[in-house]
Amino acid sequence: MRIGIMSFAHLHAEAYIQNLRAIPGVEMIGLADDDPQRGEHFARLFGAHRFRSYEELLEARPDGVIICSENSRHLPLVKLAAEAGAHILCEKPLATTAQDAEAIVRTCRQAGVLLMTAFPMRFSTPLLEVKSRLDGGELGQVYCFNSSNQGELPKKHRAWFVDKALAGGGAIMDHTVHLVDIMRWYLGSEVTEVYAVANRIFHADEVEVETGGMVWVTFENGVFATIDCSWSRPPYWPSWGGLSFEMVTDRGAVWVDAFRQNLTVFTHALQRPYWAFWGSDPNQAMIEDFVQAIRAQRPPRVSGEDGLRAVEVVEAAYRSVESGQPVHLERRQV
Repeated sequence: MRIGIMSFAHLHAEAYIQNLRAIPGVEMIGLADDDPQRGEHFARLFGAHRFRSYEELLEARPDGVIICSENSRHLPLVKLAAEAGAHILCEKPLATTAQDAEAIVRTCRQAGVLLMTAFPMRFSTPLLEVKSRLDGGELGQVYCFNSSNQGELPKKHRAWFVDKALAGGGAIMDHTVHLVDIMRWYLGSEVTEVYAVANRIFHADEVEVETGGMVWVTFENGVFATIDCSWSRPPYWPSWGGLSFEMVTDRGAVWVDAFRQNLTVFTHALQRPYWAFWGSDPNQAMIEDFVQAIRAQRPPRVSGEDGLRAVEVVEAAYRSVESGQPVHLERRQV
């Protein structure tokens, strides 16, 4: 199987190229980038072939591509790849607007190619364990989530992250989508209402987009959740940030730290809390699922529609920030 990478604008491309090379039977054919200097730098860094253009990469007839461009440039690259018949793994957020995200889903569906949204937390071992326990009924009825996806200011890694025209926003755009997707996956329920606040207390003298945010979401089944999506981590944090949540149920509470890969389960029974740790790589598992989906011609475990639903919540959050009022979410039909 032959797979290429379209754009190294997103820093996740640096992990994905190595994930691809770790999969037997997969040839990472090379990369293309609309920034020649950036493309040449990463081609040399990883010893990869650099195509002169996206069109030239697609002329090499890859089975699939991974799109890691700036958020606002996903749609045109998806169109190019879909027209060439390449299956697509697109970096998150799927787009900067629900309209573009819907267009991405429709484009791939009409072209008959697979579309996967890059939500690696779906492949995090502790999060998979929670999903298994939920589906098995062990954790009971979910009442609420208290969650956070915090990181350091990404400007020093890629300046475009703080450019609203390219990124679509700031911390809310960057960090809300992972947790919204996890909750939808766990609950099998859609978001109906969003309320959000935002500020620029962190790094106020460096950027013009929001660096702090709090998003409240309500689901159709009555479950509600809070999401702290700030760029609040100092530059010398052990990792760039983290994703964690507490889930309260009628049988107790579950606390998950995805980056430490730690799961703690508390129940109402008189017992020691259950603690577990794993050393898995969710990026590797996500890329392997993309490859396996192409090989088996089956839907990937995370769909383009999953990406669309997360973008809808982000868009509603920004409307709520502007109005100061909760926003009722109307889902697009695709």
